[in-house]
Amino acid sequence: MKKIVCMMLCLSLLLGGFALAEGAYTPGTYEGVSENGRNGAVKVEVTFTADAIEDIQVKKHEETPGISDPAIEKIPAQIVASQSLGVDVVSGCTVTSRVCF
Repeated sequence: MKKIVCMMLCLSLLLGGFALAEGAYTPGTYEGVSENGRNGAVKVEVTFTADAIEDIQVKKHEETPGISDPAIEKIPAQIVASQSLGVDVVSGCTVTSRVCF
């Protein structure tokens, strides 16, 4: 579960690190890796257009299947839909998603 937290922190760095101004990004696909997960690294890939977060993919993780799956599926989708890291936690993944926000 800590991996997901690290993934979200990594995602925060990617989102913040490539923003030029509010609503403006350097277009491209960027990868981030966190080594602070519960069971190892979490690899995240984020794709930006000039003015939006287009896609977020968790490329690799070692989190507990069944527990982390809903958070890994729903949180990136919510971030893309809202264009913000201020998204809801995922029920059943409270420890995984609560610490992220």
